[in-house]
Amino acid sequence: MLIYGHRGARGEAPENTLASFDKALQAGVTRVELDLHLSADHQLMVIHDPTLQRTTGIRGKVARHTAEQLTRLDARLGLSGWEQPCPIPTLEQLFQAFPQFEHYQLEVKSGSRAQAGPVLEAIMQLVDRYQLQDKVVITSASRHLLRHARDTRCPLPTGLVEEHGILDPVKSALRYQCRFLALSWKLCTPARIAQAQRHGLHVSVWTVNDPGLMLKLRDMGVDSLITDVPQLAVTVLDS
Repeated sequence: MLIYGHRGARGEAPENTLASFDKALQAGVTRVELDLHLSADHQLMVIHDPTLQRTTGIRGKVARHTAEQLTRLDARLGLSGWEQPCPIPTLEQLFQAFPQFEHYQLEVKSGSRAQAGPVLEAIMQLVDRYQLQDKVVITSASRHLLRHARDTRCPLPTGLVEEHGILDPVKSALRYQCRFLALSWKLCTPARIAQAQRHGLHVSVWTVNDPGLMLKLRDMGVDSLITDVPQLAVTVLDS
């Protein structure tokens, strides 16, 4: 079973910062999941929330600031007690800093109908620039974004992020021609995982921090898990 570091190593360093991705790499985890929002000048910023307050202490929306302004902000409030400043990175800075990573789950948060096209175009340009076509999947809970990717024949694989399961997540993922299904662990059953895999979907489960749950999901046959604590996951799953 593959391991993805959630927002880098969210439980060990300030989330979605270069320090957090470095923590994942130090644990031997070379696959990461991260979140993307567009800045005011349509740069891809690695940050989870649409607002800045929780991780920087600054009021305001990500989309109202330029990339230059955002990269000057310190995002270490995501983990209390961290001593060194941690700027919000751009996706390009992440690609530049960590050529060692084998795969990225790029979760698009800014997936409104208006933003679907621009954010997909921005991702494709960066992926082409760094020749990462085989190392990226674009994931989202946004049906607008997944529909746009399908209808415009986006050349990069996509994945549905599903938390609530009100509709059948496997059928939904197939409707949008996804290749990944990123499930909340609460939605996981052996039957659902087997159903997804029969249809060719890679099942990636989040957010898994408990050792017992890691082992249970491995026994269910999930393809990968997403964890805040990559070092713990490596230890548990290698033992």
